[in-house]
Amino acid sequence: MQLDIINTKGEKTGRTIELPEYIFGIEPNDHVIYLAVKQYQAAQRQGTHKVKTRMEVKGSSKKLHKQKGTGGARKGNLRNPLYKGGGTIFGPKPHKYDIKLNRRVKDLAKASALAYKAKENAIVILEDVNMEAPKTKTFAGILKSLNIDNKKSLFVIPEYNDNFYLSLRNVPGVNGSVLKDVNTYEILDANVLVLTEKAAKLLTEE
Repeated sequence: MQLDIINTKGEKTGRTIELPEYIFGIEPNDHVIYLAVKQYQAAQRQGTHKVKTRMEVKGSSKKLHKQKGTGGARKGNLRNPLYKGGGTIFGPKPHKYDIKLNRRVKDLAKASALAYKAKENAIVILEDVNMEAPKTKTFAGILKSLNIDNKKSLFVIPEYNDNFYLSLRNVPGVNGSVLKDVNTYEILDANVLVLTEKAAKLLTEE
């Protein structure tokens, strides 16, 4: 799959890059995509939900009245879950929602997501951008030049760049990721995938 490299003005630079067919040309596997997205979303859950049991709520531990001879039901203390202010029965406890996936499954899911973007012609190769200072206005201008200012986009760069992230973080609908950290969910969530020239070359080499 051959794509033109575009500059920040939205013009073709005259250079092209060949994206490997074994990544961008495969038949997408929907099931592994489902597993990868499920793993990602599960990992976002903090799992800190907690309620107090009858052993943890405040209140006297004294038995309300004697067991027999009152004509009423037998009762324990005020912390009984049946009473208002008592503990909770079988309530949630802190735990992790992590799901384990094999590396090959995750790689196949990411390749499948990239293949979908290739089929949709939703991949843009942008020449390397050197942001000398954080400028949201400059970044917004690049989006307009690429004609994707009204689309949800994901910018993938080869390595972390503070100025780049500070420039895009206030632009609605735009996310950024380092190549080694990009995941299946982020790729699918974007309408347009923008790879910088260096990131695309590194992806090709990998």
